Amino acid sequence: MDRAELFQTVLDSIIEGVILIDKDSKITFMNKQASLMLGIPVSQVINKSVTDAIPNTRLHIVLKTGVPEVNRIQQLGNTKIITTRIPIRDKTGAIIGAVAIFRDITSVQKMAEEVTNLREIEVLLKTIIESTSDAISVADENGRIVMVNKAYTKITGFSAQDVIGKLATVDIAQGESMHLRVAQTRQPIYGARLLVGPGKREVIVDVTPLFVRGEFKGSVGVIHDVSEIAKLTKELDEVKRLIRRMGAKYSFEDIIAESSKMKIAVTQAMKVASTPATVLLRGESGTGKELFAHAIHNASDRRDKPFVSVNCAAIPESILESELFGYTSGAFTGAKKEGKKGLLEEAHRGTIFFDEIGKMPLLLQSKLLRFLESKEIVPVGGTKPVRIDARIIAATNMNLEKMVQEGSFLPDLYFRLNVFPIFLPPLRERREDIPYLAQHIIKKLNQQYGRLVEGISSDALRKLIHYDWPGNVRELENIMGRAMINMEADERIIKLHHIPPLEEIRHFSSITKAGSHKQLLLEYEKGVILKALEENSWNVQKTAENLKISIRTLYYRMKMLGIKREGRRI
Repeated sequence: MDRAELFQTVLDSIIEGVILIDKDSKITFMNKQASLMLGIPVSQVINKSVTDAIPNTRLHIVLKTGVPEVNRIQQLGNTKIITTRIPIRDKTGAIIGAVAIFRDITSVQKMAEEVTNLREIEVLLKTIIESTSDAISVADENGRIVMVNKAYTKITGFSAQDVIGKLATVDIAQGESMHLRVAQTRQPIYGARLLVGPGKREVIVDVTPLFVRGEFKGSVGVIHDVSEIAKLTKELDEVKRLIRRMGAKYSFEDIIAESSKMKIAVTQAMKVASTPATVLLRGESGTGKELFAHAIHNASDRRDKPFVSVNCAAIPESILESELFGYTSGAFTGAKKEGKKGLLEEAHRGTIFFDEIGKMPLLLQSKLLRFLESKEIVPVGGTKPVRIDARIIAATNMNLEKMVQEGSFLPDLYFRLNVFPIFLPPLRERREDIPYLAQHIIKKLNQQYGRLVEGISSDALRKLIHYDWPGNVRELENIMGRAMINMEADERIIKLHHIPPLEEIRHFSSITKAGSHKQLLLEYEKGVILKALEENSWNVQKTAENLKISIRTLYYRMKMLGIKREGRRI
């Protein structure tokens, strides 16, 4: 092999493209790699002018100027190359040609960009983990810690240098490492209680496995400080109380009243709103009594003061007294050291709304009566009266007059509350309001459901108008919501077939007409206790054990339900 063949063999073996031109700018040599990158056969370019054969070339410029061009990036179609162009001189320094050496860097640049992106993502993730207030630790597939954040150090007392590279048991003072358990089971763990760090801090840990393309690569743990949770819970309670104080969000503009009966109720409410008079809102469940209470408060001169809402049926009887009247320090086991304001005191200079006032126990009825007469309360465990200026709005769906006759509601309290009664008509007596209520509910549910429902068809509306509505407006909203759920995403009008069957609701109504929901429950409870007593030959201790209640509770329920021990019912 002569020198020329050796020269060509070497240049054809390298990964760079090489092109040589003579002093007349004609191509004298091009290796195989250059041919592949340019997509031009060698035979088509030899002895041809470089400007005619090679697109975007600058070899002829380097030949003319004698100035080398080093590491220049150039685009060739979809390929990006890095090229160096050098003039060739003879022994005297005269330019006799030029050479271009270039390499395809498309894949190299893509890899570099990917590496750069990965580094940027890594930095971003680290920044996010560091900035979060949750304590985070990350372990590899073997349960060794690879990353922790500052919040982790704050809770455990261990720095990153203390734990990285060590087994995840390093920070456990008492309990099992959840990272190691997840490494064994490949399953997430939530709500594990542990003691961590030198200070044995109590924490709750959630650990989730990490999978990359289906392969387990480790786990990430989020550590919650129990003491911090307790603090946040206390703050949340305070916020709830604040929200409860500021909860009057409706006005008379929110009340739909096209029917004559509803217009009368609104007119009465607007007249009494400007006075300090006690208001008793009467009406079936779902007729809008709470809405009226909000509107009356917001139309009064107390609108900028607290509005406190109390559902007498929702608060357990055992704590209702302390909730209403507050308590002093050490009033009972579990009481806060600093004591606690009651809801009546929170409503000072504002309005307090007693919903379902008929469900208030007799003992508290007498205390509420004393407040209405004296405008003073005495907190539980206290001796010093506190003067309160709070307007009373009460609401009920019960027959208070009958309750007074039966002795379950104090007559004096009834007369104190019944200063200005407002009767809210049931929906079946204000059917002309239904089209307006339906449209209002559609707008409200559109926001909640993220829908674009525009209205309701005439036949669907006709069905709603002719229904009896035992649940009133609350039931109408329920039916409208179910109808919207039955619609397809692209439908805009509620049609008859979207309305759910109303017969089942009418059947429920006919059942409950025989007695109230509470009465039916009491009858059922009486039957259960009687059956258990008979099965245990009226042995009260065995009966209580079978029912999983205390003997004292069983005796109390028997007395309340009118069951005599010898089997005769009262």
